[in-house]
Amino acid sequence: MNALVATNRNFKLAARLLGLDSKLEKSLLIPFREIKVECTIPKDDGTLASFVGFRVQHDNARGPMKGGIRYHPEVDPDEVNALAQLMTWKTAVANIPYGGAKGGIGCNPGELSLSELERLTRVFTQKIHDLIGVSTDVPAPDMGTNPQTMAWILDEYSKFHGYSPAVVTGKPTDLGGSLGRDAATGRGVLFATEALLHEHGKTIAGQRFVVQGFGNVGSWAAQLISEHGGKIVAVSDITGAIKNSKGIDIPSLLKHSVEHRGVKGFNGADPIDPKSILVEDCDVLIPAALGGVINRENANEIKAKFIIEAANHPTDPEADEILSKKGVVILPDIYANSGGVTVSYFEWVQNIQGFMWDEEKVNNELRRYMTRGFKDVKEMCRTHNCDLRMGAFTLGVNRVARATVLRGWEA
Repeated sequence: MNALVATNRNFKLAARLLGLDSKLEKSLLIPFREIKVECTIPKDDGTLASFVGFRVQHDNARGPMKGGIRYHPEVDPDEVNALAQLMTWKTAVANIPYGGAKGGIGCNPGELSLSELERLTRVFTQKIHDLIGVSTDVPAPDMGTNPQTMAWILDEYSKFHGYSPAVVTGKPTDLGGSLGRDAATGRGVLFATEALLHEHGKTIAGQRFVVQGFGNVGSWAAQLISEHGGKIVAVSDITGAIKNSKGIDIPSLLKHSVEHRGVKGFNGADPIDPKSILVEDCDVLIPAALGGVINRENANEIKAKFIIEAANHPTDPEADEILSKKGVVILPDIYANSGGVTVSYFEWVQNIQGFMWDEEKVNNELRRYMTRGFKDVKEMCRTHNCDLRMGAFTLGVNRVARATVLRGWEA
C-alpha cells in the first residue's frame, strides 16, 4: 500500500474517532499549496540541464510549515504529499508550533558535482524564496541533502531577504546550526523506547535489539541504546546484514562502517541474509531505513515484542493488523522519530533569539518533549480505547483541528 493511501487511511480513522464533521475533515486533508518549478543550470561541461523542483505545503494552522528537502531521482508526488501530511501530524504530536511541508528536486545527487549541486540548490531557492521564510515555511535536510545544502539555501535566501539563519534548520553549527541536531532523531528514538519500556515495567538494559538501517538514525540509536545497556544483536544497511547473539560491539562497528562504507565484512559478527533481519529473534525491533518494509509477507514471522518505528511508514496497515493480533506493541513513526524535528524547532528558536544553547540543554529539552509526548499519546489511547498509532494520530489531528476551528478556517 502506498504511503499516501496509508496516511489518508490513518487520518480518516482518527477523524472518525474524534467525531470531526466531514467539511472540516476534508479541509484538513487538502494541501495549502503545491509548488512545482523548473530549475535549469549550466553543467560543468557547459551543457544545460533541467530538473523539476517542488514543495508541498500541507497545513499552517499551528504555525510555519516544516519539512525536509530531498534530492532523489524518483520523487513521487504521492509520497511527497503523504510525507508533508505526516509532518503536520508529527509536529502536532510533538506539540511544537509548526505545520507540515515536504519538497525536493528530481535529480541523482551522486551524478552531480559539488558545484553543480550548489548551482541547482541556488536556482531552486531563487524560484521559491518568496514562498518559504522564517514564519512561513522552514525547510530542513532529507535524503540526498545535508547541512551544506542548507547553507546554500540560507545564503541565497539572505540575498533577497537579509541575513535570516532561521529560514532553514539542520545547518552547519558555524552558521547557526544547533548542537545535538546530528544525533537528535536517534536520541529521540532512545527516549521514546525508554518511555515505552518503562510503561511495561522494563528498562533498555538487558533487552535485545535489532536495528534495520545503519544510516544517521539507525547508527545513533544503536550507539545510544548500547551505551544504556541494551544488547544490539543484529544490524543491517544497504551493504548487508550482520548478527551476533552475544551482542555487537557498536563502537567498533561504527568505526568499521565509516572505513568500509557499510556494515558488510565486520569481523565481530556473522553475515546473515539482509531479508531475514526483520524476523531475527529479539525483544525490540527498530526499522530505521525505508518505508513499507514490514508487510503481510513477513509480519507473521516477526519475533520482536516491541517495534519502534524510527523510519517513516515502515509498517503497512495489513501488517499492523497481523502484529496487533500477535500482541506486538508498535510505537508509531509520527511520535517515535520526532526527535529530529523537535531539535530543528530548538535550532529555529535559538536563531530567532540569537542565543545558542549548549548541548546538554538541547538533550535535556528533547528528553522533556519526548517524555511528555508519550504521556499525551497514552492519554489519547485511554480516551479513545485505541492502539498507540491511533493514539498518536488522534492527538495530532485533534490539535490541528482545534487550531483550524479557533482561527475561523473551518468550511
